[in-house]
Amino acid sequence: MLARAYSIEDLRRQAKRRLPRLIFDFFDGGAEDECTLRANRACFEQIRLMPRPLVDVSAVDTSRNLLGQPAALPLAIGPTGATGFGWPHADLALAKAAAGAGIPFTLSTSATVSIEDIARQAPGRLWFQAYVFRDRAFLHTLIDRARDADYEALIVTVDMPVGGKRERDFRNDFCLPFHLTARNMLDLASRPRWALRMLPHGMPEMANLRGFAPDAKGTLGVASSVGRSYDAALDWDVLAELRARWPRKFIVKGIMHPDDATRAAAMGCDGIIVSNHGGRQLDGAPPALEVLPAVRAAVGPQLPVFVDGGIRRGSDVIKALALGAEGVLLGRATLYGVSAAGQAGACRALEILSDELARSMRLCGLCSVAQIDRRVLAPPVDFFSRDAGPRTG
Repeated sequence: MLARAYSIEDLRRQAKRRLPRLIFDFFDGGAEDECTLRANRACFEQIRLMPRPLVDVSAVDTSRNLLGQPAALPLAIGPTGATGFGWPHADLALAKAAAGAGIPFTLSTSATVSIEDIARQAPGRLWFQAYVFRDRAFLHTLIDRARDADYEALIVTVDMPVGGKRERDFRNDFCLPFHLTARNMLDLASRPRWALRMLPHGMPEMANLRGFAPDAKGTLGVASSVGRSYDAALDWDVLAELRARWPRKFIVKGIMHPDDATRAAAMGCDGIIVSNHGGRQLDGAPPALEVLPAVRAAVGPQLPVFVDGGIRRGSDVIKALALGAEGVLLGRATLYGVSAAGQAGACRALEILSDELARSMRLCGLCSVAQIDRRVLAPPVDFFSRDAGPRTG
């Protein structure tokens, strides 16, 4: 079946067939009416690339430096939480797929494999993503563990003073702590392939959060405590304290406004991820790709700027780089792959995107990623303008 997956959308359909609805919707859904979720994708679809033939593209170089280190592709796997509910030890599968592809992998705070196990079993370029909790001592412990395990970069997510209103979860009776209802019991029972794969491993555990809530009973109690513990008081002073604590590359995720980008650069951040959290937080926020050029202009050409949200094709990577990104972070694209078929599915997702990137570069007359700039974009056309095209008659 995996060999018949020719696109990320094919992998999405395979994951949807395999997963119980409540788990698929948790991965796939966005906030409220999902306007921003759809806009992320629509923004990529509205941008056109200009074909340029008659160029020798027999050799194409897709490599690029990310945070000053070489990567085989201008991609990194971004942080996705609770992936182990889709496939056992999915975080490890994603990390191994990233290492095999020569790109960085980002481990989420709410991963189901520990910081240390990822470092031991999936040697490669590792980044760690941290949510800011009110319990600063526990947060500092997580950061210190990532430092001791030799993670290359720390990504601090700043756009979650409160969780978004994700209504698919409500409709599926999916909440934390988890409660069995007639609806979700039937849903879980309807996917025997998923159940048979998961049952031998037991309930996935948020491995990095052991000890976070000593009074919590079990994994789901810990998850519930995490959801109530994001720090709504997170401000620039707190971010500066974390910057001072981390000795390596420090990246801020969730920046959308150019003024915030400028301030992050001034306080010594090593990179910015332009992100609306995959449309899972503020519904009605603009697509990340739309604000990317303004953020790039605000911080200048030297600071690494990444973007996530809505990347489904290799051509999307070209569009993001043309608008100012150093690279893109993948979320759902590789999550669909690993949920469909474990590590093999994650590798397939990266193979699809790599092939599409190289193919689109050739069709655009590009021999290397370094050549990608705004000149590859087709100018927008106003079809109602007198000057929109050639006249006849």
